[in-house]
This record gives sequence, structure tokens and C-alpha cells, in this order.
Amino acid sequence: MEGQVAGVLAVLAGGVFQGSFMLPMKWTRRWEWENTWLIFACTAYLLCPWLIVFATMPQIFQIYAASDVRSILTVLLFGVGWGIGAVTFGLGVEAVGLALGFAVILGLAACFGTLVPLLVLPQPGFSLARSIVMGAALCSMLAGVAVCSFAGKWKEKGPREKSALSYKSGLLMCVVSGVLSSCGNLGYVFGSNIMRNAQAMGVSIYLAPNAVWALLTLALFTANAGYAILLLRRNHSAARFRERGTVRYFIYGALMGLLWMGGFVFYGAGTQRLGTLGPSLGWSILMSVMVLTSNILGLATGEWTGAPTPAKRQLKIGIFWLLLAMGGLGYANRMP
Repeated sequence: MEGQVAGVLAVLAGGVFQGSFMLPMKWTRRWEWENTWLIFACTAYLLCPWLIVFATMPQIFQIYAASDVRSILTVLLFGVGWGIGAVTFGLGVEAVGLALGFAVILGLAACFGTLVPLLVLPQPGFSLARSIVMGAALCSMLAGVAVCSFAGKWKEKGPREKSALSYKSGLLMCVVSGVLSSCGNLGYVFGSNIMRNAQAMGVSIYLAPNAVWALLTLALFTANAGYAILLLRRNHSAARFRERGTVRYFIYGALMGLLWMGGFVFYGAGTQRLGTLGPSLGWSILMSVMVLTSNILGLATGEWTGAPTPAKRQLKIGIFWLLLAMGGLGYANRMP
């Protein structure tokens, strides 16, 4: 029981880190999106994962050599999907804001990331009652996403922060990101063979997930850095890196990466303490805390200042449905 409590606390901490990683981007307004995103991608998807891996498991390449090629390719494939989801995540949240963007993206990501592992790798004795609860949670999830989307329609004519995308385009990006962001959890689930090999070579059960995150984030880095560099060349925005008074922007971009990677380190360690349903149960907890954290920060930073009262009420109702759905998925995963 103590191990499960520690696991839940670790996942909660991961949710706080993940839910706040986009906040520093609000402080880099003199840069274009691609400037900040490139620094973030280098830190979150390349430097942090591999520094952690080399520091905690020097035998990492032996671990990969002992793993079957299919497992590695599957993880890399999910990493590519996750990479596209990450690009659309950044564009979508910049267009519609932290509160609405995280609600839509994480609602869909929680749904797919929780259900698909259970459908593809079903647990023995999966009961009818559990199926009903999960079906109800799915309906609640879709309702929450729809309500949050309608709540944000005031942004089409209301005051908006600088963004290259319209509200509708940003919302579409959020939907695409929500579906593809679940690839992160799917890659983690299908990389279980790699984690077992790491443990067989003496790596702690709580550090073994980092061997999978390193592969996933390698594909993430390729997709995100490649797109950011393309925009830098197309928009001639690389010169922004040399502007006076923006040195601290490099720190803000790196801080985004540290928050993002820290969240998944806590998530990976926490799910290992939650038993066989850890990846599915932990994912729903992670998404719930991310929604709460991002909305608290979004409201605190004035994203919904000037929003009509009905829109604010709709946002709260939508978030309630999302949290209810995530709680239902977590309950379903604990049913006998």
C-alpha cells in the first residue's frame, strides 16, 4: 500500500510539472514560436533524456542490443506520432491559450492513452461492468472536450495573444495533438520488453522506464527540431536569437524542457509502483492533474480576462466533465 501511495504522489508531481511546462513561453514574446520551441526541443527531447540515461544506466546500448528489433521500431514509430502531436501541441496552445488548449488536448490524450493499451493488451477477466464504466467515461470525456471547445469560441472575436493561427485552426491543432499525444503512453506500454531487459541488467525498476523515454524522445526531437528549423529558415527568424535583451529567453526555453522531462521521470517512476495497471491508471491521473494545473495557471495569467460569464461557466463545466471522465477511467482500472 505504501508503494502505491508513493506511486500516486510521484504521478501527481509529474502532472504538476507537465501542466506548467508551457508557462515560460509566455515570457518569450519577442521571439517567434519556432525560436522558443527549438530551445525547448533541444532541452526536453535530446539533452535531458540522454543525460539521465547515461548517468543512470551506462549499459544502455547493451540493453538496446538485447531487445528485439520489433520493440525498438515500435517505440520509435510511436515516438514519431508523439513528435507530430508535440508540434501541434505547441501551436494549438499558443493559439487558444493554456486553459482551453490543455483541456481539449489532454481530454483526448487521456481517452486514447488510457483505453488503447487496455484494448490492444487486454487484462485477463475484463468484466462487462468495467466495460460499461469505461464507455460512460468515454462519453463524459467527449462531452467535456466539446463543452470546452464551445467555451473558447469567444476568442474568435475577443482579445487574443500573439499567434500565427486563428482560433479554429488552433482548435484543430489541439484535436490532432490530443489524438497523437497518446502515442507517448502507447510507446511506453509497448516498450515493456526494453524495461525488462534493463532490470535484468541491474537497473532499478524505477529508472528502467528512462530507457524507453530516451528512444521516444529521440523521435520527438527529430520531428520538433526539424519543423522549428524549417520555420526559422522560412520566416528568417533565426536572427531573433541574437537580439539584445533576449538572453534570458534561452533560460525560459530550457526551463520548459526541464519541466517537461521532469514530469515524465516522475510519471515513469510512479507507474512502476502502481502494479500491472500502472500505465493506464497512472495516465488518467497524470492527465487530470495536468488539466487542473494548466487551467489554474491560465486563469492566473489572465488568459480569460474579458471573457463573457457564460464562457467561463462553460469552461468550468467542461473541465468538470473531463475530470469526471478521468476519475471514471481510473475507477474502471481498479475494478476486479
